[in-house]
Amino acid sequence: MTIFKFTEARIRDLPLGSGIHRDTDVKGLMCICHKSCKTFAVQSDVRREKRHIRTVRVKIGRADHIRLAEARNEARKLMATIQSGIDPTAGPESTGITLERALKEHLKERDLSPATVRGYTYHMENYLGRLRRRAVADITRQDCRELLDTLTRRHGRTTGGSVLRTVRALINTAMRHDETINGNPVDAVRVPTTPKRKVGELALADFWKNTEALSPIMRDLQRTFLLTGARRSSVLTVRRDDVDLERQVLTFRHQKTSTEPLLFPMGPWLTEMMRARLLDDEPLASEWLWPSPGAATGHVAEPKKKGIPSPHALRHVARSLMIAAGVPYAESALLLGQRLPGASGGYVHPQMLVENLREHAVGFEKLVLVGAGVK
Repeated sequence: MTIFKFTEARIRDLPLGSGIHRDTDVKGLMCICHKSCKTFAVQSDVRREKRHIRTVRVKIGRADHIRLAEARNEARKLMATIQSGIDPTAGPESTGITLERALKEHLKERDLSPATVRGYTYHMENYLGRLRRRAVADITRQDCRELLDTLTRRHGRTTGGSVLRTVRALINTAMRHDETINGNPVDAVRVPTTPKRKVGELALADFWKNTEALSPIMRDLQRTFLLTGARRSSVLTVRRDDVDLERQVLTFRHQKTSTEPLLFPMGPWLTEMMRARLLDDEPLASEWLWPSPGAATGHVAEPKKKGIPSPHALRHVARSLMIAAGVPYAESALLLGQRLPGASGGYVHPQMLVENLREHAVGFEKLVLVGAGVK
């Protein structure tokens, strides 16, 4: 390969079969001398986000068909295109779906809870700024590794793993819309799992004593978390109409794993506590079971109190105490609003088993009250 200033005469004098010659005046312009003809071409690197994507070579035309000045003008145009990150040799993409567009399709295809939608949107807006407008087909394994390293360093392993799982889900959705995507690059990354929550043993007598010192609403709320084992959002969004004192059933309409409400069979102590709660709060004329007139939602939004385990920790404790009370595995899972594993789990409808689960809920309630020293 030789490098010199191209002129019409020097191009004409180049011997056939002499290979590649480069121009010193226009970067990337070359004259390729084949065995039977000479052609002008331009070659350069496609880079995106300061990262080398590929090296491309574009044919301009035969040296005996176009003049050198025309070849130089075309070479400058092609170089500007390539240096902007566009590959002129690439064929048209079927959709060229971006990660941001993949999120819209993902949310459109699934019936997700508002909290899940907010989580996906938060990840996109706060952690995926560099990738959100990139074509999914151009996202590489290295992009995913660097994203995980950056998030782990700045925000911790839990956040890094959570965002990578979001990216994996969105790319899987994009693959169904864009056949140019051959695989999911996140699959090549070891995504850290969410660490298991450590929950210590709960002294029921101390818990009961500590909740007694709270306001009446907060006291009853904390005890409801323990006596039902329900999720935080499920309990906080209960309305007064969701408490059926005659049937002794508490309805949780907000469920993480199902769009169907959970009908929880209340034990006698929990039923009487709910009866007193409804009576005490009746003057407030609120639709919520746990009213908070000063909150934007109208109900208690932050239930955590110093010295009291979190609602999720109380859910863990409730699951363990159900086992201690002799509640079978499947029945305890249904009381907690969890899905039963396997194909047969899809045939189980908890709404039809409320009275069958009642004896287990009552047995669990008795164990808690005995441990708390409640007569």
